[in-house]
Amino acid sequence: MTVDVMTTLRAFYAAEAAYLTEGAEFEQMAAHLASDVVMHQASSLPYGGEWRGHNGFRKFIDAMSESWDGLWFDEQQFLSDDDRVVVYSRGRLRARRTGRTLKTSLLQWISFRDGLITEFRPYYHDTTAVLATLTAGPNP
Repeated sequence: MTVDVMTTLRAFYAAEAAYLTEGAEFEQMAAHLASDVVMHQASSLPYGGEWRGHNGFRKFIDAMSESWDGLWFDEQQFLSDDDRVVVYSRGRLRARRTGRTLKTSLLQWISFRDGLITEFRPYYHDTTAVLATLTAGPNP
């Protein structure tokens, strides 16, 4: 029986939000991640690089939350098949250090195996604007 990837993804997103905003246990997120999950992030970002496995993913999410203290989705669209989902997200992020808010969009390619997430590949609309929002430079 094939597990619906959208069901897994929605449950992961709910667990991620609870972890970031309510201090929920990491294991609630990890329940939707394969043990060999990989998060790819643009190397120019403060939380850039490849983050592998549950331990690596926990370190990524904690590093990202050091940069951002607010995240709101104004629009999300999904395309899916049996083992992949492409997510278009348009929303806002608030930088923890500067208090600035960035309105932006990104695409994510998310892969699944046996009903668990195996890989995240985000593609940012503008990493320069992301970095400017996080630093003391000009507001993007």
